[in-house]
Amino acid sequence: MDAPHKNRTGPVPMSPEQMIAEARKAFFVMFGLLAVVWLVQLADWADHYALARDYAVVSGDVGTLPDILVAPLLHWSWAHIESNSGPLFVFGFLAAYRGVVRFLGLTVLIALSSGLVVWFFEHGNVATVGASGLIFGYFGYVVVRGLFDRHLIDTLVGIVMGASFAYLLTVAVPGTPGVSWLGHLGGLLGGLAGAWLFRDRRAPRPATGALTPRTPAGDNTPQPGPGSGPGSDSARADLYKELGDLGLL
Repeated sequence: MDAPHKNRTGPVPMSPEQMIAEARKAFFVMFGLLAVVWLVQLADWADHYALARDYAVVSGDVGTLPDILVAPLLHWSWAHIESNSGPLFVFGFLAAYRGVVRFLGLTVLIALSSGLVVWFFEHGNVATVGASGLIFGYFGYVVVRGLFDRHLIDTLVGIVMGASFAYLLTVAVPGTPGVSWLGHLGGLLGGLAGAWLFRDRRAPRPATGALTPRTPAGDNTPQPGPGSGPGSDSARADLYKELGDLGLL
């Protein structure tokens, strides 16, 4: 008797219950992150923004390298933090609802990429703080994640977000006064890289014909050929599953 084998070629799609549970965790994670950012802002404001001055990233200053992970929590003014809070929550939630652990790794990667681009390429003695790099990183991640993971819902979300917020890319190019376009660009690159690094790994397909069922002598029952059966239909089954989760079936 031939040994049974698995025909799945990708990760098991999350059930609606699992998606809701992950979305709930993502909501509380982003709520907690925003709470921390606003508490830091309150303390910074009370100290006349000494924290922002002391923990900003300054290009070429080796002493500010450890501050790369702290600077995204700091802002220069109430207007600065207010303009960042909405996009940070929206894009952060969309980046986190597929898995909080993956999201935390993504956040560290984006903070590093944004801060390092500023540290290496910013000109002059410019002090940079703010969550804008995280926002651009989450944006880039959300837009392309579905392409790497091959998730229908995430692909649709990426298309909608990309079309709706494409104007954000205008402040990730040189020439925007008073804005750290390098921090934005670095965050965006980190988010795109994170979409690939944290993608769902898919198992390779079994070799064609390697596990073809044997036909007993005298049995003329047609056997499924290459490309038929549940193995070849796994991608279609995943698509139906995603459509069902989205409420389209």
